[in-house]
Amino acid sequence: MSARSGPPLGFAEAFDLPLSVDLRTAARAFGVCPGTAYRLIRLGAFPCPVLRMGRRYRIPTALLLRSLGIEERPVYAADLRAGAGYAARFDDNHPHGTEDPS
Repeated sequence: MSARSGPPLGFAEAFDLPLSVDLRTAARAFGVCPGTAYRLIRLGAFPCPVLRMGRRYRIPTALLLRSLGIEERPVYAADLRAGAGYAARFDDNHPHGTEDPS
């Protein structure tokens, strides 16, 4: 791996990726240098599907994680609290008839 590609991605960093990543980031996830990643794409042997966007490559994060053997994203307590807070605000503004009328 070249020094410019950076260290391999850790789990925490992988779970914070956007919906799609550039080829350099995907190469880091697989622990290969970008040159090797480009070569694998040319050979049709990159470990996950790659989208060509003009002159650039994008890799959907869900497919990247699946190729790495990570099928599900972990749920953190902070995410649950944030989601519960959002749901409570939504329920206060939009009653949906689930309350007991008696």
